[in-house]
Amino acid sequence: MSHSGGGGQQRTCCSSCCAFIFTAGFMILIYWAIFQPHHIRATVDSAALSNLTVASAAGAVSYRLAVGLSLYNPSKRVNIYYDAVDAELRLRDGGAVIGKGPASASPTEFLQKRKTGEVVRIEFEGTGVGVPGDVAGELEKEVKGEAPAVRLEMDVFVRVRYVFAAVKIRQKPRIRCSISVPVKKEGRGNGVGGAVSSGDRCSVKY
Repeated sequence: MSHSGGGGQQRTCCSSCCAFIFTAGFMILIYWAIFQPHHIRATVDSAALSNLTVASAAGAVSYRLAVGLSLYNPSKRVNIYYDAVDAELRLRDGGAVIGKGPASASPTEFLQKRKTGEVVRIEFEGTGVGVPGDVAGELEKEVKGEAPAVRLEMDVFVRVRYVFAAVKIRQKPRIRCSISVPVKKEGRGNGVGGAVSSGDRCSVKY
């Protein structure tokens, strides 16, 4: 009898836990449906590339890149807390990573209210970054071409909290931006550089 009573208590406890989880999940779905949070929209607001040099024989790249990333919260009722911003830079041709983390990003933590935008400045800097020889060769051809342009791809990783009423939902969206910068020789040095005032809309995946 004692054993039977213990089993009944366990079943009751399990049923209570399941009911609580179901109820909590149902309430979150109701809140989500009412407040309708939308995905972040991201666009390259500006990009400036400078001091780019390519040593194809050594398979090395040096550069400095400053990107203004425009983030927009389209939700009508939901605020977004950004807890962290990280990024990675790669060459679009060949996919070689030339920046595993930004030299700086500002701001990295902020509150974005509904229907508002924020520009985050992300800077990369590399000296003698090793890349495969064939990738360096292709980049050198781009720089020396008839219409020289450098094609880059930036991945931005953010940790956010969607906040509506008493409910907070954490997400880790990945923002991918394609950047093409027309370049020309800078001053008397060997480097090239250029800038764009706006870019294409970036893709955002959750």
